[in-house]
Amino acid sequence: MSAIESPPARRELAYRSTNGTDVFLLWCPADDSLAVVVIDGDADSFELVVTAAEALDVFEHPYAHAAFRGLGLAETPLEVAA
Repeated sequence: MSAIESPPARRELAYRSTNGTDVFLLWCPADDSLAVVVIDGDADSFELVVTAAEALDVFEHPYAHAAFRGLGLAETPLEVAA
């Protein structure tokens, strides 16, 4: 029987929720890595690996950093007020 490897456990350092979008700042003590995970109301998600120096800025502005890194996010059309 082979052992199933699971990813190392990560710890939540910060969390915020705005308009149905959840943003997490996670730390993995096994390799000392940091990541920002974004989950929107439609259950679409993305993850950005970050350095300690940029972690809080990415946590506060994940979509800007995703766009800067070239992460293709589906654009949602805005409703026009009648």
